[in-house]
Amino acid sequence: MNLLKKLLILSFLLTFAFPYQAFAYKVVVDAGHGGSDPGAISKNGLKEKDVNLDIAKKLSDELARRGYEVYMTRSDDRYLSLQQRVELTNSQNADIFVSIHANSHTSSKVNGSMVLYYDDAHPQEDYPASDTMKLLTPYSKDLAQHVQSALAAAAGTADLGLVPSAVYVARMGTIPSILVETAFLSNSGDAALLANDSVRTKMAVGIERGIEAFVPPVFTDTIGHWARDAVLRMKNKGLIEGNGNRYEPQRALTRAEFLTLMDRTFTFSKLKAQCKAGKTGSVTDAVYGCSSNSTTSSASKTYKDLPADHWASDVFTTAKALNLLQGYQDGTIRPDRPITRGEVAVLFNRLLQMKQPAVSQKPVPANPAFNDVPLALWSAKAIYALKNQAIINGITDTEFRPDQSITRAEIAAMMDRYLSK
Repeated sequence: MNLLKKLLILSFLLTFAFPYQAFAYKVVVDAGHGGSDPGAISKNGLKEKDVNLDIAKKLSDELARRGYEVYMTRSDDRYLSLQQRVELTNSQNADIFVSIHANSHTSSKVNGSMVLYYDDAHPQEDYPASDTMKLLTPYSKDLAQHVQSALAAAAGTADLGLVPSAVYVARMGTIPSILVETAFLSNSGDAALLANDSVRTKMAVGIERGIEAFVPPVFTDTIGHWARDAVLRMKNKGLIEGNGNRYEPQRALTRAEFLTLMDRTFTFSKLKAQCKAGKTGSVTDAVYGCSSNSTTSSASKTYKDLPADHWASDVFTTAKALNLLQGYQDGTIRPDRPITRGEVAVLFNRLLQMKQPAVSQKPVPANPAFNDVPLALWSAKAIYALKNQAIINGITDTEFRPDQSITRAEIAAMMDRYLSK
């Protein structure tokens, strides 16, 4: 087997094992200090802020060449507070944070490279970390180890290993974060290395190699979330997507997103419409089911708020032909509005019946389990049918909250329960 074939097979295996796309990561590169804060200064007057910025720029260039998206907290000589650096990072929806620094010590004999990261096994009471960073400990440590090993090897510096630390930028973020201490300005040998442009380039290349060897966790915003396992299972089945490397589990699910997920789950093209007379929604809700008109007339109907170039236009057309929905009385379908838990129950249950029409559903219980879902409620039958099948739960043991928007986490859990049966 030649080398090209081996590389192609390896690429396929990595893509299968890690569904997150290779080289699609976004890295925040932070050049430490700057402006009125020079950082450490060598005996020869070399300022840390200048060294940091140069290595950060070289690292950014190297990452960009390797296909990464890069954001620099500063690209010139300006001052940024630690809080500003974290806030800028959080605004980027990035995957990795790397802060570049040069070290200093009271002893001029100390030399070498080290990488700092937050480790929840070594918390500092006076410097608490964000809840997310506590959970990200194993990922930050893994990133730190890859970068430390590659940096020392590339630059030829002494390998001082990893340092659990409560430095602000490593403990207050929301993504795997590290602070790289490239070398000691207080040591003459290390200072000479930092003053050498070619060595700074080697340092940047080493850090990039370490980043490249690291695989960020998928959907970092679901780490520690109750629905993470379900979300990942649905992602691995190719049924759900995120916004970059974010899933946004607590965001309200839109009608367009819901129909798209249902199409992937039930395959609309394989279903046949089941026309049921009458409306199943109230005048304030979207009208689901068959209208008084024919199916053909319904399928040809257009919605005034759903242009042909809307990303979900096709799935709405298919859903309309299946008589899953007919729209609002004002001629709209409101594709980008949140969909409620009651509406989801009705449509999900109808899809179950279309998928398996021969399967009979248990009767609605005589005594409603949810105080806010009386038997007369238009969505009650569907809600209790799904509850009987362990597909949907209440918000509490006694409340379902049918008019509350369903979240992206909740729909992933519903899909997971259904597909696990």
